[in-house]
Amino acid sequence: MKIAFSFATYRFTASLFANPAAQELVMMLPLDLSIEDYGSNEKIAYLPAKLKAKAEPFDNPRIGDLCYYMPWGNLVFYYDSYRYDPGLLRLGRLDDGIQPLMTRGTHPLRAEKLP
Repeated sequence: MKIAFSFATYRFTASLFANPAAQELVMMLPLDLSIEDYGSNEKIAYLPAKLKAKAEPFDNPRIGDLCYYMPWGNLVFYYDSYRYDPGLLRLGRLDDGIQPLMTRGTHPLRAEKLP
């Protein structure tokens, strides 16, 4: 399953993993959100409702991961290295690299399921 994201002048996709959290996210689509900078390695976007899926530990955190942070209820787009946190659920991976995430600032974000 793939999701398309668009903000500013960018459109990019993510391939989702076959896990309950990713499936729950797809059921919420389409969504109009806001994407913003957080820290020096990620962008975040708050969902309108928290996902109910439970944490599934993972290893090998990588640049380009799309995650969900359970305590805050937000999507996390990683454009630099990060450490695993037990509050993270990995939903999938960005397909076309991290270049769109290098655009600083807060922007409207559209998320929609691809056929």
